[in-house]
Amino acid sequence: MRASVVIPTLNEAEGLPRTLEVFYRAAASANRTLFLQDPVDWEVLVVDGASTDGTPEIARRLGARVVNEPRKGYGRAYRTGFEMVQGEYVATLDGDGTYPADKVPWMLLHLIHHDRDFLTGDRLTYLEQKAMTTEHRIGNLALNLTFRVLFHTCLKNAPARALVDSQSGLWVFRRSILPKLRLTQDGMAFSEELKLEVLLRGFRLEEIPIHYTERWGRPKLSSWRDGYRNLTYLFRKRVEISQETRRARQVPVPAEVGA
Repeated sequence: MRASVVIPTLNEAEGLPRTLEVFYRAAASANRTLFLQDPVDWEVLVVDGASTDGTPEIARRLGARVVNEPRKGYGRAYRTGFEMVQGEYVATLDGDGTYPADKVPWMLLHLIHHDRDFLTGDRLTYLEQKAMTTEHRIGNLALNLTFRVLFHTCLKNAPARALVDSQSGLWVFRRSILPKLRLTQDGMAFSEELKLEVLLRGFRLEEIPIHYTERWGRPKLSSWRDGYRNLTYLFRKRVEISQETRRARQVPVPAEVGA
């Protein structure tokens, strides 16, 4: 079985080695226990956004395949990475140690055994005190509430209405669903766009609580700027869905032959 881990990076020389060390150790252990009958051949794909601290060289030295992506953006990095993965399953991680890299193999097993298409991590249930600034925490709560209010009527899937963390960036999913998703966002809004697309297309999504911890290295997220962009995306997407629904209702139904 082949699986890929995609990690977007920008100056993560401090956090990436520890992230990969934790992941490799967990993957090796899982192959001796969870996947004993069908060990997983893991591909690690680092999509680097012009780091200046040696991150690409560190990644290569640690066995990762590195793709240089000069175009800026969190979503842009993932869209590029998803186009290049070789595994039949795809997982994602940040390179700063905030997400539990040791849980990725277990999440893959859960995805397969419970016949899911997409797993997403819920950071907020077990959030460590120093993992987010106050502004970041408030912004996440506001975005999650907005997500549920705007989309609860158009998303019939029960997980959509109860999604705790619409902004999480830890995912494990089947690569086969990617061609069916309409992914356009280059920025942080990519995270909520991906989940919306998964739900809109009727795929089986499940949210799993994870431990989200304090990052290694300098933070790069701008809580207010990125939060505003994510918020405006949610409203634009809701308007787009409403317009598509109205157009679909206006399409005349062909009359039956001989009627």
